[in-house]
Amino acid sequence: MVPSAIHNLSLSITEESVEQSLYQKVGGVCMAIAILALMAALAGAGKPYPALFLSIIIGMFALGAISYAIPYYQGHAGIRNNGIMFKNMTNRGTIAWILGIALTGFYIIIYWFPWMFEGLIRIFDPLSKLLTNQPANQWFMYGAFYTLAVLTMGIRFIGRHRHNRYHVIRTCSVMFFQLGFSFLIPMFLKKLNEPEFYFSYFWPLKYSYLFPSDVSSLMSSGHLGVFMVFWGAMMTFIATPILTYKYGKRWYCSWVCGCGGLAETAGDPYRHLSDKSLKAWKIERWMVHSVLVFITITTILLWLNSYYKGGILGSVSGSFAQWYGFFIGALFSGVIGVGFYPIMGSRVWCRFGCPMAAVLGLCQRFKSKFRITTNGGQCISCGNCSTFCEMGIDVRSYAQKGQNIVRASCVGCGICASVCPRGVLKLENGKEEGRINNNPIIIGNNNISVQL
Repeated sequence: MVPSAIHNLSLSITEESVEQSLYQKVGGVCMAIAILALMAALAGAGKPYPALFLSIIIGMFALGAISYAIPYYQGHAGIRNNGIMFKNMTNRGTIAWILGIALTGFYIIIYWFPWMFEGLIRIFDPLSKLLTNQPANQWFMYGAFYTLAVLTMGIRFIGRHRHNRYHVIRTCSVMFFQLGFSFLIPMFLKKLNEPEFYFSYFWPLKYSYLFPSDVSSLMSSGHLGVFMVFWGAMMTFIATPILTYKYGKRWYCSWVCGCGGLAETAGDPYRHLSDKSLKAWKIERWMVHSVLVFITITTILLWLNSYYKGGILGSVSGSFAQWYGFFIGALFSGVIGVGFYPIMGSRVWCRFGCPMAAVLGLCQRFKSKFRITTNGGQCISCGNCSTFCEMGIDVRSYAQKGQNIVRASCVGCGICASVCPRGVLKLENGKEEGRINNNPIIIGNNNISVQL
C-alpha cells in the first residue's frame, strides 16, 4: 500500500497548486457578489436604489481585490512568478481569451453604444452629483472603474514588490495621480462650472489640448482657462524635455501617466506576454512614430486652417480631428490598448500607438542621462529580464554583452532589475557622456573577450 504522502508527490515542473488561501476565497466571493450586482444594475434593478447598488459594486470589487492581494503581504518579501507560464489566466488560455473579449466588448459599448450601459450608469448618479453636481454619464462611470482598478491592483502590486522601495514609491505615485489629477480634480472643476481639464495629460497624448478650438474655448473661459492653456504648453514644450533629459521617460510613463498606471497595476500579470521578436520591434518603430507624425501634422494644419479662416481645410477640419480621435483615441488606446491585455501584454498602446511615448522615447534615446547599466560578468543568461519586460526589449542580449540599455521604448519600470537573481541590472541617471558604450564585454560559452 502506497502511503498518501508519497502518493500525492509529483515530479512535474509545470504543476501548480490549486489550493487557495482563505483570503483569496473570500475575495472570490466578494467579486461574485459585485458581478451579480453589476448584472442586476445593467438590467435596471439599481435605478430605485442607486446608492445601495453603487456601494455594493464598488465595495465588493474593492474588498475582493484587496482580499485576493493579502497573501502577497505574507511570508518572505520578493517577487514570485510561480506557475505564471502555466496558468490559464496568464498564458493566453481560455479564461484569458474570455477576459480579453469582455474587456474589448466593454470598450466598444462605452464608446459607441453607451445606451446599453444606461442602467449601470444611473447607479453612479449619487457619486457624480456629489463631485460634479451633474448626473453621471458613461465617462464618469468609466473614470470611476478605471480609478478603482488602478487603486486596488496597485495595492496588489505593492504587496508583490514591497521589498523594493522604487516600486512602492512609483506605484503610490501613479495611484495618487490617477485618483487626484485624473479623476477628482477634473470632476471638481465641473462642479465649479470650469472646463474639465486633466492636468496629468498633455499634447500629444491629450492631442486636443493644443487644437485651436480647445485653446480658444479655454482662453475664453476665464483666468483658470488661460492657466490651463499655459500649463499644457509648458508641460509639452518645456517640462517634458527637461524631465526626460534628467530622468528618462520613466518620470511620466511609470510615475504619472494613467495609461501607464493601469498597465503597471491591472496589467502586471500580463507583462510577460509582450512580443520580443525583431519583427515586433520594427512594427513598433514605424507605428508609434507614424502616429506622432500624424498628430503633429494634424495640429499644424488645424492651426494654419484657423489662421487662414478655413482657407486650407475648409469644413473638413473638424472631421480631420474627429477621425484621429476615432482611430487612435478610441479604437487603438481603448479597445486594443486595454482589451488586448490578456493576449498581447499590458503595454500594447504604449509600445505601438502612444504619441507621448514616441516624444519621450526620442528624447531618452538621443538626449538623456538615463540608462540601465549592466554587469555582463555576472549574467547567467536566465532570461528573466527579457521575459518580464513589458515593452518587448530583449534585455538579456544587452546584459550578455555588458552594454548599457539605452532604448527609446524603455519606460524605466525597473522590473528587469528586480527579477534578476544576480543584480546585473541597475537604473541610473549619470553623466551623458559614455551613456552608450560601444566596447561591450562579449561572454561566450568558452571564453570572455572585449570587442575593441
